[in-house]
Amino acid sequence: MAEEIQSNFIREIIDLDLEQGKNDGRLHTRFPPEPNGYLHIGHAKSICLNFGLANDYDDAKCNLRFDDTNPVKEDEEYVNSIIEDLKWLGFNADRILYASDYFEKMYAFAVQLIRQGNAYVDDQTPNEIRESRGSLKSPGTESPFRNRTIEENLQLFEDMRSDKFQNGEKVLRAKIDMASPNLNFRDPIMYRILHTTHHRTGDAWCIYPMYDWAHGLEDSIEGITHSICTLEFQDHRPLYNWFLEKLEVHHPQQIEFARLNLSYTIMSKRKLKQLVDEDHVSGWDDPRMPTLSGLRRKGYSPKSIRELCDRVGVVRRDGIIDIALLENCVREDLNKRSQRVMAVLNPLKVVITNYPENQIEDLEANNNPENEEDGKRTIPFSGELWIEKSDFMEDAPKKFFRLSEGREVRLKHAYYITCNDVIKNDDGEVVELHCTYDPKTKGGWSDDGRRVKGTLHWVSIPHAVDAEIRQYEHLFNIENPNKSKDGESFTDNINPDSLLTIHGCKLEPSLKNAALGTYYQFLRNGYYCVDADSTTDALIFNRTATLRDTWGKKNK
Repeated sequence: MAEEIQSNFIREIIDLDLEQGKNDGRLHTRFPPEPNGYLHIGHAKSICLNFGLANDYDDAKCNLRFDDTNPVKEDEEYVNSIIEDLKWLGFNADRILYASDYFEKMYAFAVQLIRQGNAYVDDQTPNEIRESRGSLKSPGTESPFRNRTIEENLQLFEDMRSDKFQNGEKVLRAKIDMASPNLNFRDPIMYRILHTTHHRTGDAWCIYPMYDWAHGLEDSIEGITHSICTLEFQDHRPLYNWFLEKLEVHHPQQIEFARLNLSYTIMSKRKLKQLVDEDHVSGWDDPRMPTLSGLRRKGYSPKSIRELCDRVGVVRRDGIIDIALLENCVREDLNKRSQRVMAVLNPLKVVITNYPENQIEDLEANNNPENEEDGKRTIPFSGELWIEKSDFMEDAPKKFFRLSEGREVRLKHAYYITCNDVIKNDDGEVVELHCTYDPKTKGGWSDDGRRVKGTLHWVSIPHAVDAEIRQYEHLFNIENPNKSKDGESFTDNINPDSLLTIHGCKLEPSLKNAALGTYYQFLRNGYYCVDADSTTDALIFNRTATLRDTWGKKNK
């Protein structure tokens, strides 16, 4: 292996296989998404696992294979988004492949099974097939068409391909055991008729393979050695093995691991699509979505997601990971890489009465105290400033260390100021503070050593840039949205406060040309990024994360 890394049960299986010379000493994995939606953070775990193995073992490979066997739900948009997400996470596929490239080979393999007497064409309706399948407590019932001759099945299957039947009129089923305790063995459907245009093959086919039939063949054709799946495919493994054994083709080893589930999060692509289709969110890349495109738009870094996948590890038992772990990963990463800037979200005007009229100073500030290579910038300072309304309080208690009448505070990178007068409007609302500054405290420090406990961020009024700020919380207000009360839909548990849009925020001028993909820490407010809809004339920033876990405290 290239370097020493933390092991897990899958790596132990691979190490033993390589030691014993299995598969001629090869390691070849794959990541096989269906192009029927956008990837979410659960897929990131599979990506990191499969492509991580290819990176960590000498001469190992990992394919990106699109399992495009259901044209009803698939779209080229999803294909492109998956490729983009994979690259963004930091991985490159050895090959980009499609299940649809193997349709002819799959058809030939199906004919082989028919010739062996291991598959037949069934005329039953979908409901009849479903009802005859039986249950965990009772065996299934054999189809009246199960014992057709091989010649009749071959002709009917050819007719299915030749567009001689309507959707649902016939299916091809494997002939296994209708009394098997494993329901997947009860003559599973291999092919169904779908008169739908495929995003790659067009109208060349009107029959399409089912996942259980296609999955193993795709692995076998590509020479995959270890087919790594999530736990829901464990009961399907005997069927995976049965097909490959009957066909006597290359037989990869299927290994299952626990999928990644997060609290306050939905991972089902079907449900995520419902959120999009019913306009509960703005799209697949809505920053409240657990999709990789949504997390990217929210300001998450690829490293923070890879770090989460490393921390949760690879295990055999399903569970729900606290979303606070993900948020902690992004805070740790952004603390190292984000540019420190000042932004006032709820502005209150401050006038420094003893500051020279019309004077402007350029004050020096570090862009990132965690990384000296990020350099410094200058911030304009004037006699009129914006501060946060929450940083001022009348009749403040003793432990309130921010601004109050008669109290002194430090302005970050600037001076000490003292509040002398409070201006209110006719409704009694504080609208302006009159303060004085100490010119001997430039840089925020005094020669006489007096202690000032409060430090405030600020923005010069003449130089301020207006912006819209979008503050995000969890999309759902219960820990497991999949477990709704009787009669409730999972959408009934959507958090009505998951998005707060703040207009009229005041930002320091360096943010006027903020670039998409740059990470920022708004001092004392949180981590932010430029939104994809932002322009130089209408700036929009998204909150990636608070500086601390405020949600956890709120819900205790």
